[in-house]
Amino acid sequence: MIRRALFILAIGTLPVFLWAYANLIPEKRVFYPVERVSTFPFQSVDTMKYSRDLAREKAEDVSFDAIIERQVAAIAESGATHVAVATPYDEEFAPMLARWISSARRHGIKVWFRGNLSGWEGWFGYRKITRAQHLSGIVSFINSHPEFFEDGDAFSTCPECENGGPGDPRQTGDVAGFRQFLVSEHDAARDAFRKMGKDVRTDLFSMNGDVARLVMDRPTTKALGGTVTIDHYVKTPEWLVADAEAIAKQSGGTVVFGEFGAPIPDIHGEMTEEQQAQWLESAMRLLSGSSAVSGANYWSAVGSSTQLWDSEGNPSKAAKVLRQYYRPRIAQGIVSDELGRVLSGVSVTSSSGATAVTDTHGHYSFGVPGTETATIRFSLDGYDSREVAFTGDTPETDVILRPIYTNPRYRLLRLFGRFFGFLHMAQ
Repeated sequence: MIRRALFILAIGTLPVFLWAYANLIPEKRVFYPVERVSTFPFQSVDTMKYSRDLAREKAEDVSFDAIIERQVAAIAESGATHVAVATPYDEEFAPMLARWISSARRHGIKVWFRGNLSGWEGWFGYRKITRAQHLSGIVSFINSHPEFFEDGDAFSTCPECENGGPGDPRQTGDVAGFRQFLVSEHDAARDAFRKMGKDVRTDLFSMNGDVARLVMDRPTTKALGGTVTIDHYVKTPEWLVADAEAIAKQSGGTVVFGEFGAPIPDIHGEMTEEQQAQWLESAMRLLSGSSAVSGANYWSAVGSSTQLWDSEGNPSKAAKVLRQYYRPRIAQGIVSDELGRVLSGVSVTSSSGATAVTDTHGHYSFGVPGTETATIRFSLDGYDSREVAFTGDTPETDVILRPIYTNPRYRLLRLFGRFFGFLHMAQ
């Protein structure tokens, strides 16, 4: 009789066990490759002291290729998306520019063409040119060298345009003419690349921060693609980000720092290597946390008071700081409930300012710049939020969220889940 009762009980509860087991089979984990991420969509290091200043002097010096290679390799390893090359666009300098481009391609890094026609400012003894001559010369240069460009590059037609041509609009008063010239140059370069079938960015018009305040109103910013690019050196990191946010608010766009760095002796005074690193750490932390900033180009790699590497390629402490932000730690993992079911649509936010939303497999991933421990918060309607500390020591951070309210079905499954877990541990 007892055996019969036990048999009937077993037969009766078997479907329940099968139902529970079927509902508790966790989704097969999807493994994601660890991809490199960037703090900014656009991040670069400048080579002007070598790529422009020595463009004529080293034109016939084949040993200069080793210097180019060393600098570009270091910049690529730092996590920069682009190397800023300031070699002029005149045909005399095309072979030198090609040497920098070839090195960039070998190291898998894009090029920010940040040169100019020498006649605009009278570089290297070139005769000064007009706006019309500059515009036609830029289009001619692009069309003459399609081999120089590839998708993802950036091309500036006239960096710090206020320094040449008719002059600085702060002195000439020709604000309207200056604005129209920038827009004409942007449109001409954009159209030339489109006809070539190349996706090259043409909206980075570096200018002094005070010029940007004068020139970059909302219509001009919109016409130039929504970006204001400033070459900006100020004493404190707090001042740096405050200016960026003020310009972004005024212009309606986002700010890319075409140049920034420290120390500039007239502004920052003299700095030890440790003080330079501390300044840059503070600046990068503030800039990376500002929604007003969409890119940065550190000036410069080698050869200036702000340099990141010495002439032999040895990194400074500041170079190591920049790398921590240009190549941030990756936080990723799977978010699930207590039953092992993955949760999509979970909002994931970091104290560093990074955000993500889990996909259909419960996966999240984003970069966490710097070296400090970050707090990552996981939130989803109907579940208790959870915070975890991220140090970067472990490759993945999986998280379990508990529902605020549970129904009988969930509680039953949770009970069976613990039972099955007990059986598994007993094996």
